[in-house]
Amino acid sequence: MHSQLIFLFLTFFLHHTHSFPTSAATPPATATSFDFIRSSCNTTLYPDVCYTSLSRYANAVRLDPAQLARISIGLTLGRARHASAFFTNTTQRADYGPDPRATSALRDCSSTFGDAVDQIHKSLKEMSQVASAVESSSAEAVRFQLSNVQTWMSAALTNEDTCTDGFEDVGECPVKDEVFDKVVIVKEYTSNALALVNSFAASVNTR
Repeated sequence: MHSQLIFLFLTFFLHHTHSFPTSAATPPATATSFDFIRSSCNTTLYPDVCYTSLSRYANAVRLDPAQLARISIGLTLGRARHASAFFTNTTQRADYGPDPRATSALRDCSSTFGDAVDQIHKSLKEMSQVASAVESSSAEAVRFQLSNVQTWMSAALTNEDTCTDGFEDVGECPVKDEVFDKVVIVKEYTSNALALVNSFAASVNTR
């Protein structure tokens, strides 16, 4: 009987102690976190896309504009890599049958998006350093890092524009529509991420 009581006690103890650690270590995001993301996204050109993509990360963002910008860049990188892989794979297919101008434009897209991916990746690495050391770094050091991010993200946006510009003389065809669908999404993410970086940079400049 005594051993049964001990067993029941241990079972109860283990069950209840394993019910709490996750929520205690990482409290759930509050409504204020979602409000912060919403208000930050309202400064972008595509606020709905911004909020929809970032609100799921409210728990990590909290009220931190540096983390918000970092996560936005990370999401952009994922989209850009996906598009870049599509362009590379499509240029290697022999069965899609576009005209020669579309083939040339696709190759250009593959090249320019490769550059964009590199620029966004560098931005993410730099922004990750800013987000983790913003409290310990001087405002001048943070501003220098952010200027790098702004330069690279702007260049990535230009490369994305260059991709669609290459299709201006290409007649209507399925591959052209696919390219534009891919690029539009990436451009929206890139634009939003850059806007969030710019907002954070502006707040640092006022320190």
